[in-house]
Amino acid sequence: MKYLFLLVFAFVVFTSCNKNDDDNVRQNEFLPNYTFDTGNLINTNLPQYSDMEFPNNYVILNNNYGINGVVVFYAGGNNYNAFELSDPNHAIRDCSKLTVTGVIATCSCDDANAYDILTGQQQEGTTGQYGLKRYFVEKSGNIIRVYNN
Repeated sequence: MKYLFLLVFAFVVFTSCNKNDDDNVRQNEFLPNYTFDTGNLINTNLPQYSDMEFPNNYVILNNNYGINGVVVFYAGGNNYNAFELSDPNHAIRDCSKLTVTGVIATCSCDDANAYDILTGQQQEGTTGQYGLKRYFVEKSGNIIRVYNN
């Protein structure tokens, strides 16, 4: 009986694991996947990025990064978040570019979708299947690197 339990347990463990967890994530048909890397651009020793040393601050990177730019938010400790500034629930067009006020990023389309730049989750609006597209963030010393593979 013990061997049967171990055999069933091993079977469940090996068949339930997936080599690539991204297989379970639905691809957003509205946002193409651009590759970029800020490298050493965000240096908190520089005046334009010095606010990133204090919690609840953010910087916006222009269109050279991401589709319509990227917002990088510092929540405190080692918690940095970077999100695409395009509404993930619209095809790319003028009104789908997000503007940030406080911790909310809002599109100017008719449905007025709004997203939290701390979590990426939708806060308001009528169209919402996706949260904000998240980018990778690494901090090393005074350098904050944001990138997408």
